Amino acid sequence: MSRIESLEALAARVPDGALVALPPDTSLCPVALVRALIRRGVRDLRLVGVPVSGFATDLLIGAGCVAALTTSAVTLGEAGLAPRFTAAMRAGGLRLTEATCPAVHTALQAAEKGVPFLPLRGMIGTDLLADRPDWRVIDNPFADAPDPIVLVPALAPDIALIHAAMADRFGNVWVGRRRELATVAHAARATLATAERIVEGDLMQDERLAPGVISSLYVSAVAVAPRGAWPLGLLDLYAADAAHLDAYAKAARTEEGFRAYLAEHVFGAVPQAAA
Repeated sequence: MSRIESLEALAARVPDGALVALPPDTSLCPVALVRALIRRGVRDLRLVGVPVSGFATDLLIGAGCVAALTTSAVTLGEAGLAPRFTAAMRAGGLRLTEATCPAVHTALQAAEKGVPFLPLRGMIGTDLLADRPDWRVIDNPFADAPDPIVLVPALAPDIALIHAAMADRFGNVWVGRRRELATVAHAARATLATAERIVEGDLMQDERLAPGVISSLYVSAVAVAPRGAWPLGLLDLYAADAAHLDAYAKAARTEEGFRAYLAEHVFGAVPQAAA
């Protein structure tokens, strides 16, 4: 059976209050789906940056869709600070849980493996441990001498959202070398994917492509979204639109500028780069 749905149908699958995993700006970020979520009016999302957050997260925060965020960083890269995230933090309207990149990946790997936690050493000696009571420091039971190590609890998102170069009608999604997205899909209770195009046949039957495929076992539905990562880039298909990101960063410094951006590029009939 075909797993292909409309973009709006995919957005309707994300309930208010869901724990949602989003990849970073540099790794197959589903911006078209994020716009659809904003148009749907989703509320109280608890976002997880895998492992950092950027443009898509800033859009959702500015549109009032996010109640909480767990991430290692929030940035627009060369375009500077994420303005709506910054404004929300200053206003006290966002619950932020700080993490590190290795800790986010480790928590997802634990959920992927079906274990309650995994050990991680890198945070020993940092101030972050004081702010994360859910990270437990124990003594390595296999060591002959004192050897503290951190236990990071498993993190199983309700939904993972990704954008890919291609998918097939069975719901297999090709992410290439971005295997961390397979980990997210394995850890999440559901994965929703957009794709540049739908290809004929079964991607899992292609010996060359199969190693870069997330199996349909872990993908609930797929929607076609040409240039669905814009203004971010997608692998070697298209580069990030630096001029647009710069313009967004400037406009979104004010609430009025951000609302004007939403009116043109989210609620407008056709996003600029998809025309």
